[in-house]
Amino acid sequence: MKYKEALKQSMKILAKDKDCRFIGYGVKYGAKGNGSLVEVPDSQLIETTVSENLIVGMAIGMSIAGLKPVVYISRFDFIIDALDSIVNHLDKIDKISEGEFCPKVLIRTVVGGTKTPLYTGLTHVQDFTEAMIKMVSFPVIKMKTSEEIFHYINIASEWKTSMILIEEKDRYEE
Repeated sequence: MKYKEALKQSMKILAKDKDCRFIGYGVKYGAKGNGSLVEVPDSQLIETTVSENLIVGMAIGMSIAGLKPVVYISRFDFIIDALDSIVNHLDKIDKISEGEFCPKVLIRTVVGGTKTPLYTGLTHVQDFTEAMIKMVSFPVIKMKTSEEIFHYINIASEWKTSMILIEEKDRYEE
């Protein structure tokens, strides 16, 4: 199975859980998460403005309320805008609240493509994997194959911890 098809199928599997919500810009309208959310019911898609910190903060609140949020950030470069919510809240709220709040959020993000004829430039293809691994205590994983996508989505679907799963746009055609 191709990489992009594995993403689409794995999102469809996550969507079987009626408490799962997919949050971000371009998830309900337009590209629908680079095509990975086309088979997810519209009732589970929450379109937002371009405001990554707000999106992750909203996902934290939804998780605390019992939902299972999957945040989609279309460019890894833009995760910088969400670092306050990710590093200071999502990663630490369980410790700050002495275990009262333990949000579990799945964050999907994409390292932009460099192989395509429509190369989007240096500010759209940065890879912050190593930096994120050092900043948070939960798993940060770059998925390189279709098999890894299914493996890590399966782990994420257990909702035992937050996770950042990183896709590589250059692999979408593999």
